[in-house]
Amino acid sequence: MSDPLRVHGDRHAGAGLLDFAVNIWPGPRPGWLREVLVAALDEERYPDERPAVAAIAARHGRPPEEVLLLNGACEGFWLLAHALRPRAAACVHPSFTEPEAALRAVGAEIHRVQRRPEAWALAPADVPATAELVVLGNPNNPTGALDSAEDVAALTHEARVTVVDESFMEFVPGEPGSVAARSDLPGMVVVRSLTKAWTLPGVRAGYLLASADLVERLAAARQPWSVNALACAALEHCATDHGTPARVAAEVAACQTDLLGRIAVLTGVRTWTSAANFVLIEVPGRGEAVVAGLRDRGIAVRPCHTFPGLTADHLRIAVRRPPEHARLAAALAELLAR
Repeated sequence: MSDPLRVHGDRHAGAGLLDFAVNIWPGPRPGWLREVLVAALDEERYPDERPAVAAIAARHGRPPEEVLLLNGACEGFWLLAHALRPRAAACVHPSFTEPEAALRAVGAEIHRVQRRPEAWALAPADVPATAELVVLGNPNNPTGALDSAEDVAALTHEARVTVVDESFMEFVPGEPGSVAARSDLPGMVVVRSLTKAWTLPGVRAGYLLASADLVERLAAARQPWSVNALACAALEHCATDHGTPARVAAEVAACQTDLLGRIAVLTGVRTWTSAANFVLIEVPGRGEAVVAGLRDRGIAVRPCHTFPGLTADHLRIAVRRPPEHARLAAALAELLAR
């Protein structure tokens, strides 16, 4: 049987299904980005990370020595686990499960810190002082909760590495919860991705921000040329692109309002507000039947029982556009009326 921590939304999507399971905005990506990728493909040389590192450093107001490119954001969690090998770690749940899977793979003792389910709020005091490494998402996946920068900063101290997954932060106008520009927080690591706002899941383009000493330590633990030329080119050019995230964030906000409005009129569904491009709902006692019924109707959603702290009655629904939302809402209404 598969490790439930390694199960993700793409496992539930499939050919021919209307996909609400994978939390990627369905584009379109900027036309210039395709041209950048094609040009990178035509280069006859090994990848050069330096232009992308410089561009990302400038985007966040940090020196290049505090930037490390990644083969997708997920590489960062596995690299941190294998390079640091903490004895005790805390994972704030429910959240993206790859960080815990990576830490378990190196033998770390895991303490699961559960968010408060009323608003899925982070409680910094719940994180044990013995945790040498702490991981959380902000905005959080799958709850959509946005923690304040002050609460995130409260997790840091000199004897700890605090890892914040900000892969969905581009969906938050002004990024008020981000600590990406903070070089003053001891042990802080911020992980980012181009997968979400720029719709580039297959290119595997991400990066992390940390102290120069920690970046040097992580870089020494990875294989050479781990970030391919297409990802380097995408990272370099997207780092100067502020228009796409702003446009996508506005589109997602409008479409999320439409989705939540359609779900709000359904009986027997609990919803939570979200700062990202997905929403979490609960259908008490009906989750497995709803997932199966939707699939029979050609619709895929993300059952959340593999997220620690959630059950089969919790479902994550990616934000799409009103016509797709109408089809989903009609199918949910039919199933819930039974």
